[in-house]
Amino acid sequence: MKELGTEIGAVTAEYALVMVAAATVALALIVWATNSPVLPDLFDAVIARVKSFSG
Repeated sequence: MKELGTEIGAVTAEYALVMVAAATVALALIVWATNSPVLPDLFDAVIARVKSFSG
């Protein structure tokens, strides 16, 4: 049976890789959203829908 202390470095490295991957995906989404007309159109549609409920 392995001791827990021998795998701490591996767990830390895996955690770091997951964080880098998540940051990369988030950055890609931010770049896409800022360069695409889809997000403002979606926002306008949501606001129009909310306004229709209020009268």
